[in-house]
Amino acid sequence: MPRLMGVSDRDASLGAKIAFFFTRRKLAQMTGLETAAMLEPLRMYAHIPRLLNAYGRLEQAEAKLDILSPRHRALAELKSATTVRCEYCIDLGSQIAREWGITDEELLALSNYKADYQNAPCFSEVDKLILEYATAISRTPVEVSDQLFDALRAHFDTAQLVGLTHIITLGNLRARFNVALDIGSSGFSGDRVCALPETT
Repeated sequence: MPRLMGVSDRDASLGAKIAFFFTRRKLAQMTGLETAAMLEPLRMYAHIPRLLNAYGRLEQAEAKLDILSPRHRALAELKSATTVRCEYCIDLGSQIAREWGITDEELLALSNYKADYQNAPCFSEVDKLILEYATAISRTPVEVSDQLFDALRAHFDTAQLVGLTHIITLGNLRARFNVALDIGSSGFSGDRVCALPETT
């Protein structure tokens, strides 16, 4: 149960109602289903309509990034979510990743709980660099080594590195917002395999 009550459909401003409608439709397209709590983070932002509008524009811009493969985007976002331990992000991200072709084995190997992604044969060397980068950014303090960044630079151009960094840090914004407000899983993955939160 979230720490704050989100804005209901009835009490939402016109702009929030529009955002709810299009977000519900977009998430349903991406995941193949709708859940009762799928809009919970957005309902929190709806308490401040101007912030909801600005956040919505940021999400729209990020959704249009096409300089990275869906696989790389999914790995970056999910590793960010598992490192910060955001139940909502892990649940939603696992279902989207599944739709983008990430396997159950890979979902489980994203976490250090049951499998070490650095030694998982299901990930390529580039996959492992992305996962390491997402982990380095998502931990506190952020510790990205020159060695790691140089290794990434060998595979990605400047725009791709900026996009990858943005995807991971936006994932952190989502995750930390949801964790602070105790927004939990909303049932996107149901009883299917889901990435596990990283444990230390």
